[in-house]
Amino acid sequence: MTGANDAGVTVGTSPAGDRIGRRVWALFGPHRWALAGILTAVLVSSGLGIVTPFLTQATFDKALFPPDHVVDIPLLGWLVAGMVAIPVVSALIGVWQTWQTTLLGNRVMADLRGRLFEHLQRMDLAFFTATRTGAIQSRLANDVGGVQSVLTETATSILGNVVTVVAALVAMLLLSWQLTLVAVALVPVFVLLQVRVGRVRRRLAGRTQESLSDMTAITEEALSVSGVLLAKVFNRQADEVRRYREENANQVGLQVRQAMTGQTFFAVVQTFLGVTPALVYLVTGLLIAAGGGLSAGTVVAFTTLQTRLLFPTVNLLRVSLDVQTSLALFGRIFSYLDLRPRIVDAPGARVLDPTAVRGAVTLRDVWFSYPLADRDDPTPPGTPVRPWALRGVSAQLAPGTLTAIVGPSGSGKTTMSYLIPRLYDVDRGAVLLDGQDVRELTQASVRAAVGMVTQDTHLLHATIAANLRYAAPDATDAELEAAARAANIHDRIASFPDGYDTVVGERGYRLSGGEQQRLAIARVLLKDPPVLILDEATSALDTASERLVQQALETATQARTTIAIAHRLSTILGADQILVVDGGEIVERGTHEDLLARGGLYARLYTEQFADGKVEVRCGNGVVFRDGHTLLDPSPS
Repeated sequence: MTGANDAGVTVGTSPAGDRIGRRVWALFGPHRWALAGILTAVLVSSGLGIVTPFLTQATFDKALFPPDHVVDIPLLGWLVAGMVAIPVVSALIGVWQTWQTTLLGNRVMADLRGRLFEHLQRMDLAFFTATRTGAIQSRLANDVGGVQSVLTETATSILGNVVTVVAALVAMLLLSWQLTLVAVALVPVFVLLQVRVGRVRRRLAGRTQESLSDMTAITEEALSVSGVLLAKVFNRQADEVRRYREENANQVGLQVRQAMTGQTFFAVVQTFLGVTPALVYLVTGLLIAAGGGLSAGTVVAFTTLQTRLLFPTVNLLRVSLDVQTSLALFGRIFSYLDLRPRIVDAPGARVLDPTAVRGAVTLRDVWFSYPLADRDDPTPPGTPVRPWALRGVSAQLAPGTLTAIVGPSGSGKTTMSYLIPRLYDVDRGAVLLDGQDVRELTQASVRAAVGMVTQDTHLLHATIAANLRYAAPDATDAELEAAARAANIHDRIASFPDGYDTVVGERGYRLSGGEQQRLAIARVLLKDPPVLILDEATSALDTASERLVQQALETATQARTTIAIAHRLSTILGADQILVVDGGEIVERGTHEDLLARGGLYARLYTEQFADGKVEVRCGNGVVFRDGHTLLDPSPS
């Protein structure tokens, strides 16, 4: 096994070639009748090509130079007519064959691309946190695109050349086995050399695609809106250019090496093919001098067949190298298709009735550690090789209540929220929804019951209406407006010239951070889930916007179970219960008043934020005011 791919999966070399070849052939299964028609056309076209040399032989030996030395004009007419008809028929078949081959190849490629995209959609969140987006895009675009010629041309090219070579070889043997031995003497040697060259080309192709994947990843990282902004803010544009140029230079070197690999080999092959006709004429003269009895028609027919043998042979050698190159790309594609998501529906998984979901959430002695990036890691499930992110967490969230989760950064707050919609599975314990283990329910029905507003708001490069309808494709304009009003974003949308048809830009960068988050809140309210998770959902809002959204959320959360993860404690003072998380454990729980009276971690966090309820402001000149009074004045006076 050689070469780890972007997801930590190894791609095999020669032992896997046969398996990959069989899998490539299986891609044509749904199109077997179209393939059968194309193969029939290839066989007919190749067979017709072999007929012409025999017509040529008959023209010389029976029509132009018959034994009685009288030109047979009628026979000559028929033979010439046949020699004219065959290329015409072959050309028509060739046009139809090209059309069908291109159509079939692109359909197979579309199937492969669609399968890969669909499979990636089923992969668990851990896969995407361990794999660069650019690397995934490279598989879909560069790798699948790189095998297009194999799917659209190579299969029929191989068959056509094989049929031509076999037919020509049989015909040449019928004409003269001695001349045939001269014509094909070194072909077996060339085949063996080609196998060795192909292995080198395949390795280089794999490295070339890995480099191309790196270039795509660099482009995605550096030229995204956030990437450009980061480079400009830190004045690192020159470093990004240098990084891209270095990988670009590496790509050029690999492309040149791949293109030049085998060129010396083909130069030798073409040289041999170039001198073979001269050798054939030499042997022909020796045979005639020895009384071999070769006719002029036989010699002309043989040399014609020789061309039909040698050029397809060269094409086969070249195509076989292309196939070796493509096998490396197919190996990379299949390595992604072979990945199995960690989060799958259990056999016989039950479907939650969306009309009967109450929204009761229970975490029962939950232990969890984030999985390794290497998906082939042999460590048994439940055995952490990284620190526990959650340790023995238990909590009950009653339907229709608001539960706040607070704690220092990295304490496990967001991790708890990810386990409820089953973005990750627990290592020990269980997460229950309405008393049912989420692992025993279908993922689709669980996620239909849970809505999330994450801290990192993701908006599509589309209109505001399209972004809202991502949660509910059939929502009416009135429902869009109601959700927007509930999130206090309708008036802002109405102020845009295009209203709800306003395009928000890449990742919503045409909107402010607060507008993005309010739009995300409106989107989840449009979904109307029984369980609502707000992960720092108001973190980007100014004080006025936060107050408006909090008022809207007070109404929105009354009829559903709500989990609010917050650093800003002002947003969760009225929660029915507050879970204080530290080091992956719940260290305190209770209401705001209870936790303040206890004087523990929550009280300490609250005091740090609110300074005993008084507002502290630090001015640019170093003067500190608290509650309107000077606390510190560093000036000499």
